[in-house]
Amino acid sequence: MAVALSEKLGIPPVHLDQLHHLPGTDWQQRPEAEFAALHDAAIHKERWVIEGSYSRLIPQRLARATGVIVITSNHWRRSFRYLKRTLANQPDRAGHLQGAKDSISWSMLKWILFETRNSDVIYAEVLQEFGLPTVQCHTAAALNNLYRTWDLPVRR
Repeated sequence: MAVALSEKLGIPPVHLDQLHHLPGTDWQQRPEAEFAALHDAAIHKERWVIEGSYSRLIPQRLARATGVIVITSNHWRRSFRYLKRTLANQPDRAGHLQGAKDSISWSMLKWILFETRNSDVIYAEVLQEFGLPTVQCHTAAALNNLYRTWDLPVRR
């Protein structure tokens, strides 16, 4: 979605996973202060499309945002997608970490299956506080419909 919107609007996409992790690693995290500085630099640009959540940084992002698209899915589906993209390890995938050495992480699976299970409810509460225009897609059909409605470039 971020890539499609960025192409349509002529704005480079920002993938938070790429800011949060060190290139050329197996998704090793940057120091928190460095990640926060990269995040803040991205949101202080005049226009941006950001993909990712990192809830601890959402408040300052929402304070500058003009709208939000929330894409959620079942935790089992997210787990399957994580396994699929990790095993495929496609370096041209949007949001892929440059030079990454992907491997399946049990801590990541645990995070997807258990720790983010109700994240859509938490995000909905936070978004309500900011009162931004929000579009929510909870199914693939809703997401595909949004692509058609907004005449976005087809997903790759």
